[in-house]
Amino acid sequence: MNKPYEPKSYNQKDDSEVRQFTIQKDDAGARLDRWFKRHLPQVGFATVSRWARTGQIRLDGKRADVDTRLEAGQVLRVPPGGTTPASKGPRKRKPLTEEQIALAESMVLEKDRAAIVLNKPPGLATQGGSGTYEHVDGLLDAYVGEDEPRPRLVHRLDKDTSGVLLIARTPGSAAFFSKRFSGRSARKIYWALVMGVPDVKDGLIELPLAKQPGTGGEKMMVDESGEGQAARSRYRVISRAGNRAAWVELQPLTGRTHQLRVHMAAIGHPIVGDGKYGGQGAFLTGTISRKMHLHARRLRIEHPEGDLIDVTAPLPDHFAASMVSLGFHEEEGDIPLEPVKLVSEKDVAKRAAKAHAKEYRKERRGERRKRADGGGGIARKPTGKRAGGAPAGKKGADGKPAARKPVAGKPGAGKPAAGRAPAPRKPAGPKR
Repeated sequence: MNKPYEPKSYNQKDDSEVRQFTIQKDDAGARLDRWFKRHLPQVGFATVSRWARTGQIRLDGKRADVDTRLEAGQVLRVPPGGTTPASKGPRKRKPLTEEQIALAESMVLEKDRAAIVLNKPPGLATQGGSGTYEHVDGLLDAYVGEDEPRPRLVHRLDKDTSGVLLIARTPGSAAFFSKRFSGRSARKIYWALVMGVPDVKDGLIELPLAKQPGTGGEKMMVDESGEGQAARSRYRVISRAGNRAAWVELQPLTGRTHQLRVHMAAIGHPIVGDGKYGGQGAFLTGTISRKMHLHARRLRIEHPEGDLIDVTAPLPDHFAASMVSLGFHEEEGDIPLEPVKLVSEKDVAKRAAKAHAKEYRKERRGERRKRADGGGGIARKPTGKRAGGAPAGKKGADGKPAARKPVAGKPGAGKPAAGRAPAPRKPAGPKR
């Protein structure tokens, strides 16, 4: 029997003989076809489907389908061949410059087998886009070792927001962390400087958000028409600089685009330096930087191995300088968080399914409302008649509303109209 390959041998090139692989912990729960895409990308989906259909792929000696979920420790038998042309293989990695590698290494706060925690600087985008060539996603190759999978983003920060950014090192940990973010069990703490001082020192903002028309999805707005997505943010005033500005702690309880920025602007206290949502009223005079003052200070999330990731990111230079100028002290801001309640995989899946169902129902309600408003059906013209009775408004000879005519075979047929005494019955005569 062939000896099962270890993870570092997944990408071996010899496909002239039967291969056997031991499923690792990171791939537990993944579909069989996803495993091939991760570890043997040179084998096309059509080939994997044919092998499964003809019984050439085996898991612990048993047949398996492309949608079979894998378990750690199983032995996967892969037949010889199946290699596709080189042009369809894994993409070639673009070499990084020395400056890019140095930048990538300077951002690292913590690193282990499952995750890399970065302190993203302001001005660096998380992902690429139109006209965006420098971004965190483009630097992830700097963290790849020999025969290791490429790290993956599992959440995002706005370009001008600094602070904690979590990167998954393996496909398995990426799936694990993504479930924690979508299930809202991850705890994210932001610091911000805002214009003015909120009257309520510790409050909850619940305002639905939607994309602002005409901006190409680049700007969000509060939408209380029923079409917006539910969004909830908690804030706490840590300190104040007179009535000029306040230092606040923010916690997004949902994960909408630009959520914290839109919510703070909506209550009249835009984040300092956020001209997109606060306009000219979002800037302080004097020595305060015009950059945005929003920083992902702390992240606490479960680790795939059962521990807890709890990381705090130092402030960027412009934010720290503004804190000093306004008389704020960093040690006043960090407070202990309550003990985290670990969430089981089953509960995480339930929460994700519930959130998906809620969004689906909201979309369907919106579709029905549009059909009703847009004349999706044919409107009926009023007839002026009541069902089963005289025309509406028609009166009898005595000027009173005409009585409804009883319908034969219906309950109540032949009964006197309500409010009238029944006619006296004639006494029956003697029988003849």
